[in-house]
Amino acid sequence: MAIIMTCIKEGAYLSVPSKIAANPKINQGPGKWNLFGLALLLPVTLLTAWQVLGDLGLISDLLFPTPYAIGVAFVELSKSGVLWKHIGVSVQRVVTGFLIGASLGFVVGIAVGLFRRTEKLLDPTVQMIRMIPSLAIVPLFVLWFGIGELSKILIIAQATFFQLYINTFLGIRNVDKKLFEVTYVLGYSRFQQIIRLVLPAALPNILLGVRISFGISWLGLVVAELTASTSGIGYMMSDARQFSNTPVVFVGIFLFAVLGLTADSLIRLLQIRMLRWKSAIYR
Repeated sequence: MAIIMTCIKEGAYLSVPSKIAANPKINQGPGKWNLFGLALLLPVTLLTAWQVLGDLGLISDLLFPTPYAIGVAFVELSKSGVLWKHIGVSVQRVVTGFLIGASLGFVVGIAVGLFRRTEKLLDPTVQMIRMIPSLAIVPLFVLWFGIGELSKILIIAQATFFQLYINTFLGIRNVDKKLFEVTYVLGYSRFQQIIRLVLPAALPNILLGVRISFGISWLGLVVAELTASTSGIGYMMSDARQFSNTPVVFVGIFLFAVLGLTADSLIRLLQIRMLRWKSAIYR
């Protein structure tokens, strides 16, 4: 049995079983709640400093309203019901656009990842379109589809498509070639190879792509609502900017941050659950 030599005094040692040394209660790291507290420390400190500087008049109320003023604006918008209407519209848009863009990115990524000819046919065009900034496409979408819901959803879908496409493509291409030899021995059909080998092996990359794509979909939402919209959080911010209502602009910024973080946390939990088998293999 492995042992750890612990010095009692100079020249004398005691053999301690490694099991005792590995006791999780000994040399235990910070607990879950301690880590949560540390994560809150920075934002709470920044907000406190921000409030103090505002109260002392060291920063402009027009440019940087205090957290208290922003909180008052949030409460007023909540009571009026306007805020929840804008939130509902924005969430519906981002989810719809994400589902469309992610689904297309996943399907095209599989096709390009599995077949070299499809890669040669589609990938150059996809990469060329990927290099076009979303802001450059917005005027064209508005011209084609107007300022209705379709143009906004397509802007979000377009922004979402590419990341999942790339991650799916790379995940498939990085599958160990030796695993394919095993499937040949087992007599798998092409469909069985895809379902039982390719997709499970590429799943970590695909789920990472889902997580990144959903974050990008919020950026697409901001672009869509700030440029061509009559509702949503982005529209609320744009309307407040025209009347120099800075607290409402900050309410919109914080809403995007909180909603985005919440969505990312949910996807991360899904990612952990679906990849639990991978952790078990390397345990």
